Amino acid sequence: MSEPTTPLLPDDRTDPPFLAGDRESLESWLELYRATLPIKVGGLTPGQLCTAAVPPSDLTLLGIIRHLSEVERYWFTNVVAGEDAPSLYGGDDPDGDFNDLDPSTPLADLDWFHAALATARAQAAAVADLDAPLPGRRHGQALNLRWVYTHMVEEYARHLGHADLLRESIDGSTGY
Repeated sequence: MSEPTTPLLPDDRTDPPFLAGDRESLESWLELYRATLPIKVGGLTPGQLCTAAVPPSDLTLLGIIRHLSEVERYWFTNVVAGEDAPSLYGGDDPDGDFNDLDPSTPLADLDWFHAALATARAQAAAVADLDAPLPGRRHGQALNLRWVYTHMVEEYARHLGHADLLRESIDGSTGY
Protein backbone atom coordinates (compact mmCIF):
# COMPACT_ATOMS: atom_id res chain seq x y z
CA MET A 1 0.00 0.00 0.00
CA SER A 2 1.34 3.42 -0.90
CA GLU A 3 1.80 6.22 1.60
CA PRO A 4 -1.08 8.75 1.65
CA THR A 5 -0.47 12.10 0.05
CA THR A 6 -1.98 15.52 0.33
CA PRO A 7 -4.65 16.24 -2.27
CA LEU A 8 -3.56 17.48 -5.68
CA LEU A 9 -5.72 20.53 -6.27
CA PRO A 10 -6.41 22.17 -9.62
CA ASP A 11 -4.84 25.57 -9.99
CA ASP A 12 -7.98 27.62 -10.37
CA ARG A 13 -6.60 30.73 -8.67
CA THR A 14 -7.47 34.08 -10.16
CA ASP A 15 -5.34 37.19 -10.10
CA PRO A 16 -6.60 40.07 -7.98
CA PRO A 17 -8.43 42.78 -9.94
CA PHE A 18 -6.36 45.69 -11.18
CA LEU A 19 -9.07 48.25 -10.37
CA ALA A 20 -10.50 47.49 -6.95
CA GLY A 21 -11.30 49.30 -3.76
CA ASP A 22 -9.19 48.78 -0.66
CA ARG A 23 -11.13 45.92 0.88
CA GLU A 24 -11.58 43.99 -2.37
CA SER A 25 -7.91 44.42 -3.20
CA LEU A 26 -6.67 43.28 0.22
CA GLU A 27 -9.07 40.34 0.36
CA SER A 28 -8.24 39.29 -3.21
CA TRP A 29 -4.49 39.20 -2.54
CA LEU A 30 -4.98 37.33 0.71
CA GLU A 31 -7.29 34.80 -0.96
CA LEU A 32 -4.79 34.26 -3.78
CA TYR A 33 -2.10 33.42 -1.23
CA ARG A 34 -4.43 31.31 0.91
CA ALA A 35 -5.24 29.23 -2.18
CA THR A 36 -1.56 28.88 -3.09
CA LEU A 37 -0.40 26.94 -0.02
CA PRO A 38 -2.56 23.82 -0.61
CA ILE A 39 -1.40 23.80 -4.23
CA LYS A 40 2.26 24.04 -3.12
CA VAL A 41 1.93 21.01 -0.84
CA GLY A 42 -0.30 18.91 -3.11
CA GLY A 43 0.76 15.32 -3.79
CA LEU A 44 3.34 15.11 -1.01
CA THR A 45 3.61 12.37 1.57
CA PRO A 46 3.65 13.04 5.30
CA GLY A 47 7.37 12.28 5.32
CA GLN A 48 8.01 14.84 2.61
CA LEU A 49 5.94 17.46 4.43
CA CYS A 50 8.08 16.89 7.55
CA THR A 51 11.38 17.13 5.65
CA ALA A 52 13.67 20.03 6.45
CA ALA A 53 15.00 20.21 2.90
CA VAL A 54 17.01 23.45 2.93
CA PRO A 55 19.86 23.04 5.44
CA PRO A 56 20.83 24.42 7.84
CA SER A 57 17.20 25.51 8.38
CA ASP A 58 14.85 23.08 10.11
CA LEU A 59 11.82 24.70 8.46
CA THR A 60 9.36 22.25 6.88
CA LEU A 61 6.27 22.50 4.71
CA LEU A 62 4.22 21.02 7.56
CA GLY A 63 5.62 23.68 9.88
CA ILE A 64 4.48 26.35 7.43
CA ILE A 65 0.98 24.81 7.18
CA ARG A 66 0.71 24.70 10.96
CA HIS A 67 2.14 28.20 11.39
CA LEU A 68 -0.28 29.75 8.91
CA SER A 69 -3.17 27.95 10.62
CA GLU A 70 -1.99 29.41 13.91
CA VAL A 71 -1.56 32.88 12.40
CA GLU A 72 -5.06 32.80 10.89
CA ARG A 73 -6.54 31.71 14.21
CA TYR A 74 -4.66 34.31 16.24
CA TRP A 75 -5.29 37.35 14.04
CA PHE A 76 -8.90 36.68 13.14
CA THR A 77 -10.17 35.02 16.31
CA ASN A 78 -8.16 36.81 18.98
CA VAL A 79 -7.71 40.23 17.36
CA VAL A 80 -10.51 40.69 14.80
CA ALA A 81 -13.23 38.93 16.83
CA GLY A 82 -11.75 39.81 20.24
CA GLU A 83 -11.96 36.25 21.57
CA ASP A 84 -9.34 34.51 23.68
CA ALA A 85 -8.62 31.32 21.73
CA PRO A 86 -5.69 29.19 22.85
CA SER A 87 -2.84 28.27 20.56
CA LEU A 88 -3.50 25.32 18.25
CA TYR A 89 0.01 23.91 18.55
CA GLY A 90 2.08 25.92 20.98
CA GLY A 91 1.52 24.68 24.48
CA ASP A 92 4.62 25.87 26.32
CA ASP A 93 6.64 26.18 23.10
CA PRO A 94 6.12 29.53 21.33
CA ASP A 95 7.34 27.83 18.13
CA GLY A 96 5.20 24.73 18.63
CA ASP A 97 3.61 25.21 15.21
CA PHE A 98 7.04 24.70 13.62
CA ASN A 99 8.32 22.13 16.12
CA ASP A 100 7.17 18.73 17.36
CA LEU A 101 6.00 17.59 13.93
CA ASP A 102 4.31 14.22 13.76
CA PRO A 103 4.35 12.41 10.39
CA SER A 104 0.98 10.86 11.28
CA THR A 105 -0.84 14.23 11.41
CA PRO A 106 -0.19 16.23 8.19
CA LEU A 107 -3.57 15.50 6.64
CA ALA A 108 -5.31 16.53 9.87
CA ASP A 109 -3.07 19.60 10.06
CA LEU A 110 -4.11 20.54 6.52
CA ASP A 111 -7.76 20.14 7.59
CA TRP A 112 -7.03 22.52 10.51
CA PHE A 113 -5.66 25.01 7.98
CA HIS A 114 -8.86 24.90 5.91
CA ALA A 115 -11.01 25.20 9.05
CA ALA A 116 -8.96 28.19 10.22
CA LEU A 117 -9.54 29.87 6.84
CA ALA A 118 -13.30 29.37 7.02
CA THR A 119 -13.41 30.85 10.52
CA ALA A 120 -11.13 33.76 9.57
CA ARG A 121 -13.26 34.65 6.56
CA ALA A 122 -16.43 34.69 8.66
CA GLN A 123 -14.83 36.79 11.38
CA ALA A 124 -13.48 39.34 8.88
CA ALA A 125 -16.82 39.52 7.08
CA ALA A 126 -18.43 40.60 10.36
CA VAL A 127 -16.30 43.77 10.35
CA ALA A 128 -17.84 46.45 8.14
CA ASP A 129 -15.16 49.14 8.41
CA LEU A 130 -11.51 48.51 7.50
CA ASP A 131 -10.47 51.48 9.65
CA ALA A 132 -12.48 50.85 12.84
CA PRO A 133 -10.51 49.68 15.89
CA LEU A 134 -10.90 45.94 16.46
CA PRO A 135 -11.99 44.43 19.78
CA GLY A 136 -8.70 42.57 20.25
CA ARG A 137 -5.30 44.15 20.81
CA ARG A 138 -1.73 43.40 19.74
CA HIS A 139 0.80 44.07 22.50
CA GLY A 140 -1.81 46.33 24.11
CA GLN A 141 -2.21 48.43 20.96
CA ALA A 142 -5.42 48.99 19.02
CA LEU A 143 -5.39 48.16 15.33
CA ASN A 144 -7.83 47.84 12.46
CA LEU A 145 -8.76 45.23 9.86
CA ARG A 146 -6.76 47.05 7.18
CA TRP A 147 -3.60 46.47 9.25
CA VAL A 148 -4.47 42.80 9.83
CA TYR A 149 -5.12 42.19 6.12
CA THR A 150 -1.88 43.92 5.13
CA HIS A 151 0.06 41.91 7.69
CA MET A 152 -1.54 38.65 6.52
CA VAL A 153 -0.59 39.35 2.89
CA GLU A 154 3.00 39.93 4.08
CA GLU A 155 2.94 36.78 6.23
CA TYR A 156 1.77 34.58 3.37
CA ALA A 157 4.14 36.14 0.83
CA ARG A 158 7.12 35.43 3.09
CA HIS A 159 6.15 31.86 3.91
CA LEU A 160 5.10 30.97 0.36
CA GLY A 161 8.63 31.95 -0.71
CA HIS A 162 9.93 29.50 1.88
CA ALA A 163 7.49 26.89 0.57
CA ASP A 164 8.80 27.40 -2.97
CA LEU A 165 12.35 26.58 -1.88
CA LEU A 166 11.31 23.61 0.24
CA ARG A 167 9.11 22.08 -2.44
CA GLU A 168 11.75 22.45 -5.14
CA SER A 169 14.33 20.85 -2.85
CA ILE A 170 12.03 17.93 -2.06
CA ASP A 171 10.91 16.92 -5.54
CA GLY A 172 11.96 19.58 -8.04
CA SER A 173 8.47 21.08 -8.41
CA THR A 174 8.35 24.78 -9.13
CA GLY A 175 5.64 27.24 -9.97
CA TYR A 176 3.79 30.30 -8.83
